[in-house]
Amino acid sequence: MAPAVAAARSAGPGLALASGAALLAWVVHVVFPALPLLTVAVALGILFANLPGFSRPDSAPHSVLAAGLQVASRTCMRLGIVLLGLELSLVDVAGLGWVTGLGVIAVLVCTFALTYLFGRAMRLPGQQPLLVAAGFSICGASAIGAMSRVTRSDEKEAATPIALVTLCGTLAIVVLPVLWHPLGLTDLQFGHWVGASVHDVGQVVATAQIAGSGALALAVVVKLTRVLMLAPMVGVGAWLVRRQERQRQHAPGAAEASAPTDGASGDTIAIGPATPASSARPALPPILPWFVAGFLLAVLLRTLVPLPEAFLTAADLLRTVLLAVALFGLGAAVRLGELVRTGWRALLVALVSWAFIAALALAAVHLG
Repeated sequence: MAPAVAAARSAGPGLALASGAALLAWVVHVVFPALPLLTVAVALGILFANLPGFSRPDSAPHSVLAAGLQVASRTCMRLGIVLLGLELSLVDVAGLGWVTGLGVIAVLVCTFALTYLFGRAMRLPGQQPLLVAAGFSICGASAIGAMSRVTRSDEKEAATPIALVTLCGTLAIVVLPVLWHPLGLTDLQFGHWVGASVHDVGQVVATAQIAGSGALALAVVVKLTRVLMLAPMVGVGAWLVRRQERQRQHAPGAAEASAPTDGASGDTIAIGPATPASSARPALPPILPWFVAGFLLAVLLRTLVPLPEAFLTAADLLRTVLLAVALFGLGAAVRLGELVRTGWRALLVALVSWAFIAALALAAVHLG
């Protein structure tokens, strides 16, 4: 029991900070409704991470807050993703019609594939190609958080994709409404375009609401159809990482290493009987992490069970709080100086992906 108490105490300051930042993000959103709450939470995390007293990893504030911020960005993110499933009803998705639904999925898959391959071609480090692809094709920072758990990426590796998806999603709030009438789109077509191309759910709402309630409703359903693809796309990401691990393990002259432990993540799976340390190999990532399975169960629950409105409202509030806390924690890993010095390749990949999904979604709107 003592280790658990010690861990809770060490996480307390960082969790308290992230919770306070989530409350501040809510206040900002109430005062300026056009600013999505979760986007504000990420921005506050980035701002805090670059304050003089915290920007160095060896600083005293960093050492005090790091454990809690890690819990925020991992545990709170996973629980928020599970609750995100309660926003989705397969009945609403089916109401789009098979042509629109297939078009939304095709745009997502094409964007994911192009972004991943372009990221590999641009030699983005580690698993950043997968993280950027997930964020820009599925549901922004939430998808990056889910994919980072499967790829076992740390907060530092996820920091650049988080910053870029926040930047491009914020730009979309400004740019897409400017293009609405010049492109000759009706209100509903604009809502479809926004839902199929903008990254985060909050950013979709902020962008589509200017075209009226009908456009907003369609945009949200289209967006949630993309969110529904979180589970299979995370499975694809896990498969790619497993293949990379197998290639490393069977590479000529590859050194045998003992399986890493990741007590914080709890995502490792057994790959066979216990072996001596000299012959053990790294455990492969799970195809279906527990929080993705929870997400799918929540979708089925929302679809099959008539849940009380009060329950759904409370679940939505809790999901928003958890994701705001988590995204502040992820934002707190972004170091703008490092991003400016080393992130130009990732920025190019992000801008190309953003332009590609916007153009492809626009074509799908016209074809539909």
